[in-house]
Amino acid sequence: MNPRPVLAVLFAFLLVGSAAFAVDAGDRAPDPVPFDDTVTMGLTAAATVEAGDRDVEIPRAEVFYTQYRYVVGYYGVTSLVDELARDGHERQFGAPLATYVSDYARAELRVTDEGHLRVPDDPDSFVGWVPAEEAHFVVDSRARTPGGETVVPFSSRDAADDFAADHGGEVVGWDGVRTRSFDTGGSTRESFRTEVDRQHDWADGRVADADRLEDRPVSVVVGEDADSLDAAVAAAPPNTTVVVPPGTYDANLTVDKPLTLRGAGSATHLRGDANGSVVTATAPRVGITDLRISGVGDTLVDENVSTDRGDDWDYRVQLGYGYGDAAVELAGANGSLVRNVSIETPANGVVARWSQRAVVDNVTVEGSDEWQEGFMGVMVMRSRVVVQNSTFVDGRDGVYTHLADGLVVRDNEMLGRDGLRFGVHEMYTSDALVANNTVRGADTGVVVMTRPTGNLIVGNDARDNGVGINVGGEASYVADNVVADNRYGLKAPSKVSLYERNVVAWNEIGVRAASIIPTNRVVSNDFVDNDRYVSAYLGPLRVWTADGRGNYWDDAPGVDADGDGTIDRSFHPSGPVDGRVGDVPGASTLAQSPAQGAIRTLQGLVPGLRPTGVVDEAPLAESVRPNALVDDGSRDRNASDRDATDPNASDQNA
Repeated sequence: MNPRPVLAVLFAFLLVGSAAFAVDAGDRAPDPVPFDDTVTMGLTAAATVEAGDRDVEIPRAEVFYTQYRYVVGYYGVTSLVDELARDGHERQFGAPLATYVSDYARAELRVTDEGHLRVPDDPDSFVGWVPAEEAHFVVDSRARTPGGETVVPFSSRDAADDFAADHGGEVVGWDGVRTRSFDTGGSTRESFRTEVDRQHDWADGRVADADRLEDRPVSVVVGEDADSLDAAVAAAPPNTTVVVPPGTYDANLTVDKPLTLRGAGSATHLRGDANGSVVTATAPRVGITDLRISGVGDTLVDENVSTDRGDDWDYRVQLGYGYGDAAVELAGANGSLVRNVSIETPANGVVARWSQRAVVDNVTVEGSDEWQEGFMGVMVMRSRVVVQNSTFVDGRDGVYTHLADGLVVRDNEMLGRDGLRFGVHEMYTSDALVANNTVRGADTGVVVMTRPTGNLIVGNDARDNGVGINVGGEASYVADNVVADNRYGLKAPSKVSLYERNVVAWNEIGVRAASIIPTNRVVSNDFVDNDRYVSAYLGPLRVWTADGRGNYWDDAPGVDADGDGTIDRSFHPSGPVDGRVGDVPGASTLAQSPAQGAIRTLQGLVPGLRPTGVVDEAPLAESVRPNALVDDGSRDRNASDRDATDPNASDQNA
């Protein structure tokens, strides 16, 4: 059968069918829409919630694009400018049809002592919209948002001049703003890796500082110098050690001075009365080491606690999560140490609340068999801490964080033998390092939620979970992880993030491309023997190629004809043909057929026919990390240790 008539009919059908989707460049520009109806980018969720709670005004923008079905809203003109300048932006979205920014010409803007903008609640004072090309922007003023520097737009030049005269800055047009960079977008590979090393160095420094708490002189020995733990703590001078010999001790103890409480390992058993926390530290520089703790109360949410912080936007979250019972409770205990402690708990293992620079090291927490009945191995609330070398079995989450920007969670093991919802669960937490952790048997291995930014998820090994790793927010780095034997290997609802050198293998679905804003960079990953490569939401085409190199797909058809390490045809892992080349006989032949190539060419030329899903335009011919997987589940230590993030390490496919 001659294929030409069939192809001609197919081309005609596709061209007619595409008419409903084509953009008429002569149409009138669309009107602005309510900002709540846009798909948003920009500030973190914590920053926008805090701004709303404090009546802080954030200049906004919204853009209609030729190749994107949704209106994109930007918290901050700064984030819009940086995104427009991002390499690949127009290729993914198309050209802007219309760009609007907030108009403060009639807003009677006020600027607080902190530099925050406020608009009075007055019918005559309101914020409108103005086309960006017609606006006048005040840059370099003292105005700020919770996220930092801001640009303030006006439809009137006189209003802009008046604002600059009162609050400093310079008035420029749209072209003048577009020439600037505000560093709100995603980082480069090198800067991400530098930040990984910086975070490790910070954690090493905190651990070294905490080590000194174990070197304090002994002042009191329980049973020799004092009859009880309470008496020993009361008698001990600050900055000394209370020794607790082997034995079982009844304890619901408060340490209110800088002391170290040191046992003899599991032979020293502190037993609570199943009512409240067992050991509570309310002073800085408390050390709690070499103990076994049980008898923790089962209160998960204490509604009777007053935090004295009722003006915080997250007051209810603090009550609901940060004040449950725990084996060890650090409350305002900056620079404290919990080390070599084994815990059995129906609630929390360790709570670190308002306790900066604390270290949790080599702790074992056995939680509730039913995760719905238990709580967190380590609960971190508004504290930058280090959690390392620890094991968490069952319970709700291994490590849970809330507003714990910059914390480090590394080299831990989370095991769901009977329970375990999440291995690591980040909420409202940015700039954190989650590195070299092992998670098995959880609903999700690592999950990053509530629109944070700048998180580093590196070198983790997540297998036999519902989801291996799920990273939301923006500008994060997901690299050198192994996700295998999960239902979903990776879920990627994030934006402007970099996914590289991950090994995604033996999952039911390799990646769930969940973000409807196609700004992630997904390169130099290995996709091996997944039942389905990629599942993608409806939306624009996501191009997983950068600088002429893509990812390794184990069944991608084609050859490396040029010898440059890439296959000579693009690969659509979410497509109906390419997505089945590994399990449907004949799919590979069809994928390389002239008819399939002609359809792809037509789709690339007609805007309305541009495919959705994922395309890799330069698939790699060889695996990036061929030694990362072994069938017995052991970890590839060479690829997941700190050396794997060395930007100078050799990597022929990166």
